[in-house]
This record gives sequence, C-alpha cells and structure tokens, in this order.
Amino acid sequence: MTFPDPDLLKQIPAPHPDEAPLPPAASLGGIRLLRGVPYAVPDGSRPLELDLWLPEGPAPVVLYVHGGAWRRGRRDDLGMRTRDWDPGPFHRLAAAGLAVACVDYRLSGEALFPAPLDDLRAALRWLTLRSAELAIDTDRTVVWGESAGGHLAALLALTHPQPSLAGAVIWYAPTDLTAPRGGFSPDAANTPEAALLGAAPAARAELARAASPLAQVHAAAPPFFLAHGTEDTMVSPSHSEDLATALRAAGVPAHLHLIPGADHAWYGAPTTEVDNLFAASQQFAAQPR
Repeated sequence: MTFPDPDLLKQIPAPHPDEAPLPPAASLGGIRLLRGVPYAVPDGSRPLELDLWLPEGPAPVVLYVHGGAWRRGRRDDLGMRTRDWDPGPFHRLAAAGLAVACVDYRLSGEALFPAPLDDLRAALRWLTLRSAELAIDTDRTVVWGESAGGHLAALLALTHPQPSLAGAVIWYAPTDLTAPRGGFSPDAANTPEAALLGAAPAARAELARAASPLAQVHAAAPPFFLAHGTEDTMVSPSHSEDLATALRAAGVPAHLHLIPGADHAWYGAPTTEVDNLFAASQQFAAQPR
C-alpha cells in the first residue's frame, strides 16, 4: 500500500463552503442572484446548496424552507399558487428589500430527523459567517416555510440557540407528530412522518415529540405568522390553531390567518386571497415584532 502525498490530499477536495469563492452573480435590476451556492457538506452526503436573492444591504434575511412531505421538493418553489408569478415570489421579496436564502436540506430518503433541522442550522451558521460579503443582517432573520418546510421552519424558530430568530412565517404546516389529527395516525408506519423519523411516530415517541413544534413552545420564542386553509385535507388546520394557542399562552405574539374554503397549498382559494396573504407574510417578514 502506498501513502499519498499530504499536499495532494489537501488539494483534491473542493474548497470548503466556509472559504469557497462565491459564484458569479446575475443582476436583476439592482438585485444580485446567486444560484447553487454550497453551504455545507454533511459527511457521506451530497453538498447542500442555497440560492441567494440579494438587494442592497445590509438587508434583513428570509430563510426559505420548501415543502414536499420531507421526501421531495425544490428549494426555489414556494408552492403551486406562486409558480406562474412574474416576477416570482423571491424576486418580489428581494425587491422589497429582503435578502432571501432558499435552502436545500436532506430529505427523508437520504437521512432521518433531525438531519434536516441540523441542515437549516448549518445554513444559518454559513449565512452569518459570510454575512459581510453578502451584505446581509442575519440578526434580522425570519424563517419562512410551507407544508413540511413550515414544520422544519417552526422547529428552527423554536429551538435555535440565542440570539433567537426575528420571526417565523409558517404556511399550512404539521406541528404535532404525536397525536391523531385529520387522516393522520401516529401508529401508521407508511406515512411521510414515519419516513422522516424512521418508524411510526408512536414507535419512536420521544423522537416524535422532539420533532413536534407544538411540544417545543417556550416564552422566549420569536413572533409567529401562521396561515392555514380551513378545508385542508392533507394537514389539519388544527395544527396551526393549536400552535397559535400554545404560543399565545406562553406570551409569544402569534398571528393566525385561516383562509376560508382553502385546501392544502391554497388550492381552491381565490387569487386575490393568495396575493393578500403573500403581502401580509412579506410585511410580517419585514417587521415581525
């Protein structure tokens, strides 16, 4: 067996994300867009990337977490009702002065919980480390997620070490993996929740509780903006209702918006209702307190 040259071993790997040069930015009317920026390389996993929408800074940050039942999805997708917007939702946020970081995270087919939550923490760490060259103010970070991404965003807001995030925008997200709600049963082993945990939630009760935002509420949590359709057939609106109640009981500001007649992902909601909800979410992200 031969022993490789130590200098060779140092040069073979790509530069670590903490030190790697940023890719060239596209210019969109005063907004810089950087796509596919590596922020972490978990051991044995693919590099994790994020897209950055950067206005003139130092800008407050929206950390966006995509949905997809923890097993699929794209980091640049805010849901089916925004896919035909021109300009798109992230461009709109950046045009309003908010930097946006759309992040990858490991899906349930790649790693079990808490891996995706660890990835979001790694993204926050990287953004803070590189904040000066990105011209962003990570002390004013609001996490925004939809569906499964909203679940992870809520957990991040409730469990991130001090200083806490500035706020959380949570669209139609599961918040309790421990109890039956709607069509969900914690005893079932064939659900997305079971795939996230590695077994039926009831069989991994302690982990299911750790993965439930409702069980992590505390008085020092940041303000929340919660939105849910009253006719959601995939994630019961009681998830958002109960989280709002628990936050308020702990003294945490919690804004709950129930959209009458809307199913999951705002299916069936009037276009004006979706537009107004996005505007309200953007306003909260800009001034959460």
